Amino acid sequence: MVHSPITPDSNAGILIQRLGYAGLIPFVTLALLLHIVTPEAHPFVAIALSAYAATIAAFLGGIHWGIGLRHNAPQRKLHMMWGVTPSLVAWVAVIMPAFAGLPVLALLLIGCYLVDRKTWPEAGLREWMTLRFRLTVVSVLSCLIGAAAT
Repeated sequence: MVHSPITPDSNAGILIQRLGYAGLIPFVTLALLLHIVTPEAHPFVAIALSAYAATIAAFLGGIHWGIGLRHNAPQRKLHMMWGVTPSLVAWVAVIMPAFAGLPVLALLLIGCYLVDRKTWPEAGLREWMTLRFRLTVVSVLSCLIGAAAT
């Protein structure tokens, strides 16, 4: 049985793109809400944005574990070590005040993209880098716009 690859234009690829873009809804919504909610709700929205950004960063690290666990994984050690780094940095950022933690999370998301840009092509994921870039730009801007409201 031959499996066709999952590419951005395959049925599975279209689903992945839709899920990726849907994942931006909490980023954008929470960042905008931070500018309009009452002072009483502000801390809850700020922690919601921080926690969501941290969850996404941990997810991005987990992708590297998936790559590293493959039998013929290039740079296995790098994938495994980097795979835990985003969750550890995100954990620290979440316990910081939002005015400081959200910029840390924005930098972490940029760092995740830069590592992916360097490692994903070798892992056969080059065609996903355009989507990764777009998702990164919106998520980073959301963190920074949210931080500006704190």
